Amino acid sequence: MGPGGLYHSCKQLGVSHLQWTAAAPGTGLHTWDRFSKLPYPSDKAFLYDTFPDKFMWAVGTAAYSVEGAWEKDGKGKSIWDTFTRGGTRVSRGDVGSDSYHNIPGDLRALQQLGVSHYRFSLSWPRIFSNGTKESYNEKGVEYYKSLIRGLKKIKVQPIVTLYHWDLPDSLQTLFGGWSNSVMVELFREYADFCFKTFGSDVKFWITIDNPFAVAWHGYGTGVVAPGIKNDSVLPFRVGHNLLKAHAAAWHMYDDRYRSSQGGQVSMALASHWIKPSRTRQENRKACQCSLDFVLGWFARPLFVDGDYPPCMKRNLIHRLPTFTEAESLYVNGTADFFALSHGPALSFQLINESLRFGQTEALGLRMLLYWVGGEYNNPPIFVVESGWYGSGNTKTKDAKHMYYLKRFIMETLKAIRFDRINVIGYTAWSLLDGYEWYREYGIRRGLFFVDFNTADLKREPKTSATFYSKLIEKNGFPQLPENQPAQGVFPCDFAWGVAANSIQVDTIPSQFADPSVYIWNVSGNGELKKVPGVRVPPMHRKYHCANYGSILQQVSDVHRMQVTHFQFSINWSSITPTGRVSDANETLLKYYHCFVSELRTVNVTPVVTLWQHTGKLSSLPAPMEAGGGWQSEETVQAFADYARLCFQRLGAHVKLWITLNEPNDEDLEYTVGHQLLRAHALAWHVYDTEFRRAQGGKASLVLHMDWVEPAFSFNREDSEPANRVLDFRVGWFADPIFGSGDYPGVMRTWLQQRNNTDLFSYHLPKFSDEDRLLVKGTYDFFAISHFTTSMVYDGVEDTYTFKDKLKVQLISDVTWIMSSRPNSPVVPWGLRKALNWVNSRYKGVPIYVMANGVQEDTASFKDSLRVYYFYNYINEALKAYTLDGVNLKGYFAYAFSDQRDPGFGMYGHVQEEVISKSSLAHYKDIIRNNGFLAPGTPQQHCPHAPVLLTKQPVVGFLSLVSSCMLITVCLVIYYAVKRHKIATRK
Repeated sequence: MGPGGLYHSCKQLGVSHLQWTAAAPGTGLHTWDRFSKLPYPSDKAFLYDTFPDKFMWAVGTAAYSVEGAWEKDGKGKSIWDTFTRGGTRVSRGDVGSDSYHNIPGDLRALQQLGVSHYRFSLSWPRIFSNGTKESYNEKGVEYYKSLIRGLKKIKVQPIVTLYHWDLPDSLQTLFGGWSNSVMVELFREYADFCFKTFGSDVKFWITIDNPFAVAWHGYGTGVVAPGIKNDSVLPFRVGHNLLKAHAAAWHMYDDRYRSSQGGQVSMALASHWIKPSRTRQENRKACQCSLDFVLGWFARPLFVDGDYPPCMKRNLIHRLPTFTEAESLYVNGTADFFALSHGPALSFQLINESLRFGQTEALGLRMLLYWVGGEYNNPPIFVVESGWYGSGNTKTKDAKHMYYLKRFIMETLKAIRFDRINVIGYTAWSLLDGYEWYREYGIRRGLFFVDFNTADLKREPKTSATFYSKLIEKNGFPQLPENQPAQGVFPCDFAWGVAANSIQVDTIPSQFADPSVYIWNVSGNGELKKVPGVRVPPMHRKYHCANYGSILQQVSDVHRMQVTHFQFSINWSSITPTGRVSDANETLLKYYHCFVSELRTVNVTPVVTLWQHTGKLSSLPAPMEAGGGWQSEETVQAFADYARLCFQRLGAHVKLWITLNEPNDEDLEYTVGHQLLRAHALAWHVYDTEFRRAQGGKASLVLHMDWVEPAFSFNREDSEPANRVLDFRVGWFADPIFGSGDYPGVMRTWLQQRNNTDLFSYHLPKFSDEDRLLVKGTYDFFAISHFTTSMVYDGVEDTYTFKDKLKVQLISDVTWIMSSRPNSPVVPWGLRKALNWVNSRYKGVPIYVMANGVQEDTASFKDSLRVYYFYNYINEALKAYTLDGVNLKGYFAYAFSDQRDPGFGMYGHVQEEVISKSSLAHYKDIIRNNGFLAPGTPQQHCPHAPVLLTKQPVVGFLSLVSSCMLITVCLVIYYAVKRHKIATRK
């Protein structure tokens, strides 16, 4: 027995009033607290699971959007037929998707989707041309009977909406439409006919769709038909009549048809979600009030107590109608399930801000479902409209629509599995492109593309249709083996590192720099007091690395991380300001030498980058920059000389060299890229021929390699745009070195095609035989920096992220966890795919992940997103090593410190204090286990490397300390005796 059944029981017993209390008033207010306390970011992670058995998968349409045939076969005019012929409207729904003439096409589309239910609306003026039963139109009725027969044949259940905004225009003209209470009886009469005529085949009825949009925007803002505006009282009178009309229809069904037809009846209520602009309690109460004004306006009378929300009553006072006791009883409980609409409807995009109460709208379907569950005692919820849209120019590749659909379905699944909300069905909107109300044809919401410029308006499935059909087939997102965490360890010689763009350089020695003499006040407070006017004579002592406090501090911080390697960049323009090695900065070279040697003393292998790409900021010596930068052959030769100098001075302690870090900037001119390749090759050959045998190190370059995924993966050709981007981003530098010795063939053919057809002038240099021999094979390993993943497809959705040179659209899956850095979502599996791409393309090459990290607020030392990031990305790297056979040699977390790499560091800083963030402890745990040990698995046994302590500096340091102490003691004794003699003479 539903709520309405209780009404009848009380009526039969003679009870005059029943208060149907669903939950304690304002229970939904707890929603914001609950979701603010859920674990981040794990709660935002994608949920792989399936929906309950017999979950209802539906798709929907609205009559005026898709039917067309606006004057055919006796159909009367609707208020939308009139509205679109006045004012500033540009187009009309006269033809729409022409569903009236194409039932077979619609049925084929439904079969392709595999839905269990189809929600469509009846056009009131097609059934009763002037709105009353006397104007019954047999042909219109036969159209709907044919549609229902067709649905029955393909085993799709109808969900029928009696009123989806297209009121017979005659009722608006004669009575003022929904502003007149006479509409209650007229709607009851219309509903009675529909229940009697179609009800034997219909188990779900929606009386009125989105009464908020009808009342507020139809009779308040005038945005939709009938377009009445500037009456502050009228929308609330209309809403009152809509509630009573719905209740009249519900009671009609309950009294006459429920027992024989066994269906359920509700009203489709649409709402935004609202976020507090601040965390204060009053802001959350404002959010609650905003939802009450849109959703509670109709939901509270139906599901709680037959009256309007207190917030509305407080704010509106005389404008809001009042329910009599009999009306409250009549309206309350007249819903057999909660029919919820969500998406870009007029209840979500409020157009004006008056109902937001200073707060912010958001696309939180899961939270809205939780709020409905809490506020209305967890009723069965049928999501009867959900989805997003694409631009009017979108054809069959509707990535934006598809991924928002995925997001909303995933949020629905989380509401069921995590929040225990009783969601019984989901309706994707819409089956077909059609007339989209006040947006006309400016957007497309269909799963099927309709070409409005052709005579037959043929339906063609979009990618969103393919996605939805696959989803229905699997009943959700079943867990796949590749999505589960891996257990295992890396090899014993695996390089665990941390990366930094640069290190702190302070070349002024901090040890023993103060020549003053101090007295230790033993009998007093124990402080050291400076002896005025007394200075220690300058000491001529040997240079020691221990002089640099900045080095000792940084090396100590690195050592505490328990990494085996530390990667950092040195500054070419600082080491050789003129570009000539004869003018090298000896002080800076000594500093860097001390830094790498001190790292070695604590068993950390330095990984040194000679040149770090810094985008538009030049990091070349000034004369090199002035002389043409990298395009100059002089710069290329100077880089080789600079590399030789670094190898000479630092190479005894450096076992991994990076010549160029991330030179493959997509905005770089191809001629510059060509010279960078030559510069790298010359430097590598210098190391190979002059230093490798003595120093035993290795050298290569680091390429930036964020993964690129096809936005669609339904056909083989979907991969072509992604492969093209990877060739241009990575293959551009990788193929000449690790592959053929030339640029990828795709680059040459694509640029040639663009030059011919688009009148561009993209010049990809040709390798001479000499350069090919110079560049090819100049590597000892393949190093990548990887941070995120994006998706691409051929098409134009958003010009801001459209890459014109490659003719691809970049997008993100909106179900991915977003970081604070723009366009940098957290997508762990992208690293595994990137590693496999390198491994398969350059067979078996040793690979290092030289930088991998995520940006977070520098004030957040409990950096939970970074903890999640490192765990999952390293786990994907483990899968690549253990499951895919990738020759992975090392992993470097980015970054060492916020001081040098703001927002990425595992060390934060408060004034002069260095703070270890949570991510550092978690990273150390992974290093300690050398991967991810299964519970109960013994620790991997690896031989420990000896500690490389150098004795001479330590002995020298101790001798220096002793000498200074001896001099200080002698001076103290001397001045103490002198004072004593002076005092004795007196």
